[in-house]
Amino acid sequence: MSDAAAGSVAGSVVTRSPLARSLDLLQQYGVLVAFVGLFAFNAIWQGDAFLKPENLRNLLNQNAAVGIVAVGMTLVIVAGGIDLSVGAVMALAAAVGMLAMNGLAGMVDAEGAGQFVPLLAGFASAIGVGLACGALNGGLVTLGRIPAFIATLAGLIGFRSITLALAEGGEIRADQAITAVQAIGRDGLAIPGVVNAYDKPVVFYWTILLFLVVVVLGQLTLSRTRLGRHLVAVGSNELAARYSGVPVARVKLWSYTIVGFCAALGGIASTVRMNSVSSSQLGLYAELDAIAAVVIGGTSMTGGRGRVWGTLLGVLILVMITNMLSLWQVEVYWQGFVKGVIIVLAVLIQRGRAS
Repeated sequence: MSDAAAGSVAGSVVTRSPLARSLDLLQQYGVLVAFVGLFAFNAIWQGDAFLKPENLRNLLNQNAAVGIVAVGMTLVIVAGGIDLSVGAVMALAAAVGMLAMNGLAGMVDAEGAGQFVPLLAGFASAIGVGLACGALNGGLVTLGRIPAFIATLAGLIGFRSITLALAEGGEIRADQAITAVQAIGRDGLAIPGVVNAYDKPVVFYWTILLFLVVVVLGQLTLSRTRLGRHLVAVGSNELAARYSGVPVARVKLWSYTIVGFCAALGGIASTVRMNSVSSSQLGLYAELDAIAAVVIGGTSMTGGRGRVWGTLLGVLILVMITNMLSLWQVEVYWQGFVKGVIIVLAVLIQRGRAS
């Protein structure tokens, strides 16, 4: 290559304006900027009420279940798929777990002892249902070669229908003998040095801790494991991944199984918080909130690029926006419209980054 040609190539590589680099940084870390901006706005506008530890804890607790599901959804979308059935899987897993728990309530004596076995059976049953539903979705997509949208849409309808049939259209409450369910929902780790208005320690609920643990494990899986690298490869270019020796079908199956597992954990988190399972309401629209959090967090809907820590920030952004709309007394019917606008804006930003 001549000196003139080399200089031309070098010049074409270096010529990026400061504005272009700033836009790249904004697009890459825009979710973090948005989170800090919204948090600061809420802290200034709502004053001490928003910054109270118990308020922040309650906001997290109310959305921990959706956050857990959103972590699994991140892995599926990174691999180029999608799962519309997660809300129905949450409900079905929670319903089966509650029925299994209540079926063993006779093991609990009058003093409340002997609750461990029913509790363990209920949680294990819920997780088993979540894994089975996720594997079924993954099998339909990989072995049946059914588009993910269609396969999981069928799951959304079918799993919810089974839940309604099990509960006869109503709700399933924990047996009165099993008090541990509600106790778990209200218990947690006391935050050292933090007390509420009644001078009692503020408790960090177990469901929030579960959410944070799932976030950490999800991020480690995506960024530090072979499965994570394979998820990115399949989502980026499935054909190239297959030619490179990546077991594409197995990777996709794992992604749907993991999101089914996360949906079951989300169902358990909702169950211990409410001490009951509503067959029609538990997990309703959870798939939309999870997808919204994933997209806002910077994961590409076309696959191949994603980050679980961004999904965490996406969940927190949605929490703050919902809180703001409620305080502004915006009707709940319009809140979905606002979330839709946010999703569109997030996708437009991603498209700008890709181009």
